[in-house]
Amino acid sequence: MHSKIRTTLTLRALHVLLGLTLCVLAAAVLLAFSVVGHAAQPFDDQSFKQAQAAGKTILVDVAAPWCPTCRRQRPIVEQIEEETPNLVVYEVDFDTAKDALRHFRVQYQSTLIVFKGTKEVGRSTGDTDAARIRALVAKGF
Repeated sequence: MHSKIRTTLTLRALHVLLGLTLCVLAAAVLLAFSVVGHAAQPFDDQSFKQAQAAGKTILVDVAAPWCPTCRRQRPIVEQIEEETPNLVVYEVDFDTAKDALRHFRVQYQSTLIVFKGTKEVGRSTGDTDAARIRALVAKGF
C-alpha cells in the first residue's frame, strides 16, 4: 500500500513540475513576442508605401552592425518605438540595402529619416542625443 501512495505522490509531483515548466515556457514566449512586437521591421518598399498611403508616421533607421554610432542610437530608437505604438519603424541595412539607400538619398549609416505619410519631415545623421532624436520623431506627429 505504501508503494502505491509513493507512486501516486511521485506522479502528482511530476504533473506539478510539468505544469510549472509549461507556465514558465509560456511566459518566456509571451515576453519574447512582446519584445519582438516593438522591433523595427526590415525595410520593404511595398510595406513602406502602404504605411505612407495610410498617412502614418514613419521612422527609417539606416544602420550598420559594425557602426558604433548606430549602436548608440539603437536603444533610443527602440525606446521611442516602444513608447509610440502608432510609429512605424523600418530598419535599412547600410551594407546590403543599396536600392533603399539610393531611394532615400542616404550616404552615411546612422541616418534617421522621419516621414508623415508621403512627406519627409525630418532627417539626421550621426545624432546620439536622445532629446534631439525624440524631437526629430515628434515632427511626424
